[in-house]
Amino acid sequence: MTSLLSLDALEVTFTRRGLRRTPVRAVDNVTFDVAEGETVGLIGESGSGKTTIGRAVLGLTPATGGHVTFRDEDITRLRAEDRARFAGSLQAVFQDPYSSLNPARTVGRSVAEPLQALGTPGEPELTARVTGMLKQVSLPSDAVDRYPHVFSGGQRQRVGIARAFSTRPDLVVCDEAISALDVVTQAQVLTLLQRLRADTGVALLFIAHNLPLVAYLAQRVVVLYRGRVMERGPAQDIHEHPLHPYTKALTLAVPGTDPAAQRARRAARAATVRENSANAAPPPSQGCPFAPRCPNVADVCLSRRPADTPVGDRVLACHMYDPYSGHPETAVTKEPA
Repeated sequence: MTSLLSLDALEVTFTRRGLRRTPVRAVDNVTFDVAEGETVGLIGESGSGKTTIGRAVLGLTPATGGHVTFRDEDITRLRAEDRARFAGSLQAVFQDPYSSLNPARTVGRSVAEPLQALGTPGEPELTARVTGMLKQVSLPSDAVDRYPHVFSGGQRQRVGIARAFSTRPDLVVCDEAISALDVVTQAQVLTLLQRLRADTGVALLFIAHNLPLVAYLAQRVVVLYRGRVMERGPAQDIHEHPLHPYTKALTLAVPGTDPAAQRARRAARAATVRENSANAAPPPSQGCPFAPRCPNVADVCLSRRPADTPVGDRVLACHMYDPYSGHPETAVTKEPA
């Protein structure tokens, strides 16, 4: 498949305010791509850097290193006036649909806004595009003249999706687009996004923290921890058979409806993630960021950064899967030289 979006060694560093002004690397050497019409999920806990990556792709947060390439053009450090050329083909759906909608504007005007910014000719065509898009996201016919406050959270998110898809984009960045919704509405929005992707051929960069939900929508998944990629590969494979200790912990953290099964998952997670380690200090910058929480930690994990190691269709940053790392619990048999 043709690559639509490529991230090459992307880095984003923030500086903490205070006397020492300590730099914090929120995104650290992240590399992956999104093909035409593909959905790629970014998975991780809060603070893993997934939203920062989405904002860097959209040009809302400046990158301090690496490159973001969209349709073979480097857009990493474009000026605002130059980035405007990509406004129609690169759109976003944000977590809070209400804060992204102007309460003083009708839904019709909100959906029409990006089309007007792109210079869509003629009022009849504009009206037809807006009403057609609202119908496509299953909103009532009178929604065009109503205001955001009269809609539910799920309906507002449909308005946000309609606005993002109204320009017929090539890529939509969905930043926690379902996390503020109830479980039933989440399923409805996921089904809507899946249908829109099939109908339009749009690519999605889907940012979330729930691996099973993302695996339902995405073809590939990138698992992040403290700004680094821990595991990436086919979504269903990673969901059903996670390899990296952090990915296993993420899978076991998903809540269930059966109390007995939930107790078993909590016990399994306690064995996967070291106790009292959620706020543990990170290891030296050259080591693995997950080392303080990993049950399989060894000296090499604290002293050397894991290499990106291919394992089948996946790539893992874990010393256990690198046959040449020297980890005492190497999970991959070393091939003879």
